[in-house]
Formats: sequence, structure tokens, C-alpha cells
Amino acid sequence: MSKKLNIVGTPLPNMPWEERPEGSNEIVWRSSQNPIIPRDLIPTSNSIFNSAVIPFGDEYRGVFRVDNTAREMKLHAGRSKDGLNWEIEHEPIEFLCDDPEIGKFVYGYDPRVCWIDDRYYVTWCNGYHGPTIGAAYTYDFEEFHQLENAYLPFNRNGVMFPRKINGNFAMLSRPSDNGHTPFGDIFYSESPDMTYWGKHRHVMATKGGWESVKIGAGPIPIETSEGWLMIYHGVLNSCNGFVYSMGAALLDLEKPWIVKHRAKPYILSPQKLYECVGDVPNVAFPCAALHDPDTGRLAIYYGGADTVVCVAYTKIDELIDFIKKNSEI
Repeated sequence: MSKKLNIVGTPLPNMPWEERPEGSNEIVWRSSQNPIIPRDLIPTSNSIFNSAVIPFGDEYRGVFRVDNTAREMKLHAGRSKDGLNWEIEHEPIEFLCDDPEIGKFVYGYDPRVCWIDDRYYVTWCNGYHGPTIGAAYTYDFEEFHQLENAYLPFNRNGVMFPRKINGNFAMLSRPSDNGHTPFGDIFYSESPDMTYWGKHRHVMATKGGWESVKIGAGPIPIETSEGWLMIYHGVLNSCNGFVYSMGAALLDLEKPWIVKHRAKPYILSPQKLYECVGDVPNVAFPCAALHDPDTGRLAIYYGGADTVVCVAYTKIDELIDFIKKNSEI
């Protein structure tokens, strides 16, 4: 990269990290410890996957998708000292909510967690007459206060930006349907108060190949001097069903609905056994990322085969170079 890249964030010198394996030329490489969270980590879990982690003091906290042995989709809190070895609460989160209609929990899955101003915001796919985007906040990962749903059903993949844009909270989402959704583009929305959402803008449509059916935002976007680094999933429909891979793009800092660069190739696709074999085969679904702005290290947390939690690594500057060199908007 010809000019110095500025990466916004709090230093994480002790974040999980492995160097690229010798002889590898992959832009993103997998942890040798994958899967880092097995499907049966707690007694009631059928599977644990598509989960969100975030720094918390000198440790880490997270909100985890746990499908239990009754095959109910629940959200559980978890903690870790190193970001790799996790303790997950056996009981699901009980959200505190002033409105019993909104607070009635039907199902929840695929959470994201974002620090903004003075608290951690949690978004997830929430059951309210179909899937929509639920929202809550917490200060300590002990009490979670549920807010109004962000949108009407049907919607998925609600991913907030880590700072306000134009003075408003900002979120990416993927309007969908009540089923397995054979379509889906990424949209952008703003809110002055986390209750009323508007200024909806189209961000990205599907393209060919690995992202020909639908796309959706993944981890919280990372602010850099080159733009917002957005990692997302894309889906193709093979003769054996959907295949979920991982891609990357750069969005404009002040108008994030404008795509500056978008890599045509995927950055990771389901190829390992734990990504290809499980409750839903052939899935690598990114939901969270940790990064250290000083070293440019990036750890991407993703669900493997809708069954386990995995980690992959890259360098932010190298990933941005890859995006720009392989960009096709």
C-alpha cells in the first residue's frame, strides 16, 4: 500500500493470532485450533455457531447462538480470557424489556455486538411475526435491556457501525422473507435514537458465482483511512444446496451506502471438514472480528456448517490491497 493505512480501534496486543502458515498464499488463513467452540460445549447445546465476540477490559465477552437439544434458537452470554477458550452460560439471556409484546422471546439467532459511546449494542435476528432485527444494549454482559425491533419483518443480518454517521446510529441489514430466502441485497439505514429507522439506502446487490443468490453483512465494519472494511457472506445455489462463503469490500466513510471497492473472489469458502459437514453443510458464516490497529492483525469469527465456531486470520492492510487489486463493483 503506497500510503500509510490508518486503522481506527483500541489496541489489542494480546488478541488471538497465528502467522500465515509457511507456503500459504491465502489472503485469509484458518486457525490451527479450529473449531474453537465445539457444538456440545454446554450440556443443552445441539450446536453453537454464528456468534459475536468483543473486547471487554483485558478479556473478551460474547453473545452466542445456541441451538439447544429441543432445536430452539437461543442467545447465550459468554466470556473468555484469550478469545479462544470460552465459557458460555448454560442458561439463555433473559432480556429486560418494558414492552411485553416486544419482549416476548420467540427465537433469536446470528447476533452481532457493537460498542458505541458508552455501551455495547446487541443486534440479532429476532422472531416477531417472522424474522426481523432485534436490538438491545448491555454495560456488563450480565443485564441486557431490549429495545424496539429495528425494522418490520422480514429482515436479517443487522450489523451496526461502531460510531454514529451524520449524527445518527447506522446499521446494515438484508431484507428477506419468512423462509430460506433465495434473494437478498445489503441495505443501509440510520436512526437518531435506536427506535425510528430511516434514510434507507441500497448498498450492494448480488453478483455472479459465489455470491449469486444473496449477500449479507458480517462483522462490525472496521474504520480505516481507505474506507469501512466490510466483511460479508455470499451464497451460491449449487446442485446440492446453498454454499456460504466470505467476501470483503470497502465502503465510503461518510456515505457507507457507496461501495468504493469490492473483491470479486471470495476470501474464504467452506473447504474444511468442520465447514462442510454439520447440521447445514458448506457454510462459512462470518459474524464478528477482533483487530489490533497497531499491528493490523484481524481475527474473523465465523460459524462452520451451522454447527461450530471457528476463527480465521489476516492482515488488514493486505486484505485491503487484495480488495483493491481484485475490485469489481
